[in-house]
Amino acid sequence: MASSVRNLRQEPELPATDAVTVNKSGEGYDDDDGDLPVLSSHALEALKEFIAEQSRDLAAADDAEDVALVAEDWRLSQFWYDRRTAETVATEVAALCETLSSPRVSCIACPTLYAYFKKIAPGVPAQLLEYDKRFEQFGTEFTFYDYNRPEDLPSPLKNSFPIVVADPPYLSEECLEKIAETIRFLSSPGESYILLLTGEVQKDLAAEVLGLRPCGFRPQHSSKLGNEFRLFTSYDPGSRLGGWENEL
Repeated sequence: MASSVRNLRQEPELPATDAVTVNKSGEGYDDDDGDLPVLSSHALEALKEFIAEQSRDLAAADDAEDVALVAEDWRLSQFWYDRRTAETVATEVAALCETLSSPRVSCIACPTLYAYFKKIAPGVPAQLLEYDKRFEQFGTEFTFYDYNRPEDLPSPLKNSFPIVVADPPYLSEECLEKIAETIRFLSSPGESYILLLTGEVQKDLAAEVLGLRPCGFRPQHSSKLGNEFRLFTSYDPGSRLGGWENEL
């Protein structure tokens, strides 16, 4: 599908050149400085005001571009990605969608990614599987999910997603194995794309149960977790996401 990824930032427009006057009298400079231009006091104040206004506009744009989520609930092991991570992974998912005739995305326990992806590609069907019912705000694209019951999901979701992204809530073998069951339940038959965000400690298990390899890109969280976090994929991303890491 030819869905496009929108630019997330616009460059500020500069003021018209005739809005600033230049005093070339050389006043205030030593003779050695020659004929260096000097802004008049009026022009300098206008320039300062323009710079301040641009700074305010950029700050407001940054705030608008950040996706608002509910507060993290650490009791549910919720840690939101920082903006760079969310945008990078969401953009990768959007790029994968463009290779598919009927893209559909499932996000398992990663509401940050879901929210950023829907901002980039609002027309692509996506489903958030999440335990926290505060995300019922996403309407029909929310499905309650408890990883302890990995296949207790509506039957229409079975084998219907060519792209599945998952972020297991806990760094345990049991949790990843059950999430893997859900991934297999959701994945379309034939070729599908799997992205897994989890700790470095899960590297061997991710390879064993899902055949995934780590990418060079290192995800980060807004709360700056101490655990080394990784992104694993079932496909070679090429030059994107830092590529697959070479096996040592």
